[in-house]
Amino acid sequence: MEKIENSLKNLFIFQDIDQVFNNNKIKISNKIIEDINYIINNKVEEQEKLINILIERILINQKNVTKLDEMIFDKLQSTKIIYIKKKINIAFNNNIKNIKLLGSLKLNYKPLQQLLIKQNFQEADKFTQNCLCQLANLEQKHKRNWLYFTDIALIPKNDLLMIDLLWQIYSNSKFGFIAQKKIWMKNNQNWDLFLEKIGWIENKIPKRYPKEFQWTIDAPKGHLPLFNQLRGTQVLYHLFKYI
Repeated sequence: MEKIENSLKNLFIFQDIDQVFNNNKIKISNKIIEDINYIINNKVEEQEKLINILIERILINQKNVTKLDEMIFDKLQSTKIIYIKKKINIAFNNNIKNIKLLGSLKLNYKPLQQLLIKQNFQEADKFTQNCLCQLANLEQKHKRNWLYFTDIALIPKNDLLMIDLLWQIYSNSKFGFIAQKKIWMKNNQNWDLFLEKIGWIENKIPKRYPKEFQWTIDAPKGHLPLFNQLRGTQVLYHLFKYI
């Protein structure tokens, strides 16, 4: 009974928060403040929901930062849960008030966010590949579902950075193109060492897609997204230079 009551309370809290955002209210009621304090002090799962709301509103939908956004950000930074604090700071670079938005995006990245929230990494990887092909206009021009190195420069940088940022946020910086680039640089741009480090080859033999790849957060750092892993390193090289 208590669990049901708590679930209902949480539902009403998030409905109230949505209402404030939807009505563009400037003044924040004492009830909203109390509700957010309740979440920060008691509910890890609900803290995750608050982060996801901010990410969707500000990063994906490019909404202006409001007083309520600032308050939620400050409260989340005060949490005792380390990985919650780390996630909010990856998303907003430690400062939501002066965040520089990436600018207009060509695609909707909420589906990618939802897949990553659920840690459905295999579907998130497929979605990422499809997005990159769409962004390079390949579906219209060439009818390919993979990229050549010459396609990289056609991808809008804001969209590429948004895709990478979402992978970073929902893996605590373990996955993403920038994570992969850092490993490549750390290993003196040696492709054999790099591919072994991120778990794409084993004993110099490339792994077979999809069964031999790891689709969990326990995969090696930089393991995901795969990004043309079957087509050599030339595309990845140009992506690292571009990003």
